[in-house]
Amino acid sequence: MLETTRGIVLHTLKYSEGSLIVNIFTENHGTLGFLVKIPTSRRNSLRTVLLRPLSILEIVFDYRPNLGLQRISEIRLAVSYQSLPFDPLKETMALFLSEFLYYALRNEQPSVSLFSYLINGLEWLDTRHEEYSNFHLVFLMRLTRFLGFWPNVENFHCDDFFDLLSSQYTRVRPPHGSYLVPEEACLVPLFLRMNYQTMHLFRMNHVQRGRFLDVLNNYYRLHIPDFPVLKSISILREVLS
Repeated sequence: MLETTRGIVLHTLKYSEGSLIVNIFTENHGTLGFLVKIPTSRRNSLRTVLLRPLSILEIVFDYRPNLGLQRISEIRLAVSYQSLPFDPLKETMALFLSEFLYYALRNEQPSVSLFSYLINGLEWLDTRHEEYSNFHLVFLMRLTRFLGFWPNVENFHCDDFFDLLSSQYTRVRPPHGSYLVPEEACLVPLFLRMNYQTMHLFRMNHVQRGRFLDVLNNYYRLHIPDFPVLKSISILREVLS
């Protein structure tokens, strides 16, 4: 039976001359792979508008849970971005975040709250005209709450280490190498208070922002199996510098 759902484009891969494999995080079924056939007359519009990274779509398809690749019957934009595809910094952020989410949400089940979080964040970025250079950091930090490894700061003391594996503070140096020393660990509660409205108050230079991004990426790699070193990190770091 055909059904309609919204979805966010995470990744596309050429399958043949006239078709693509598209990974989409859907509102109703979590992450799904789709085989999308592209008519020659619509090839440019599909790839450059509908299927660009983080496009928010409305799709009609026949959901078959045992099928590796679902087949789309209809596809249209659910949200028409005003600036995200045209602003160089926002576009670079979108490329980075789509790659990040592709790996972070590979096995994610449907979640109304998670889907709403993603949509609201992307729409906020699209409408913002200034002071959004920390957006990707806030977006990824707060995403950990939905994925199950939000840092525990209840027992925080200024001279504690932060264990990235257990997501909590400890008075003694962890026996492994995945931790933050007290000088950096004391910043975690501060960063957890950042949101889209207040993040411009947290002044960071490109070195500090890059370090924060590296820590976040390592944190995800520790908690999500087979999470790789992302190719787009170096590009984003260069643009933000």
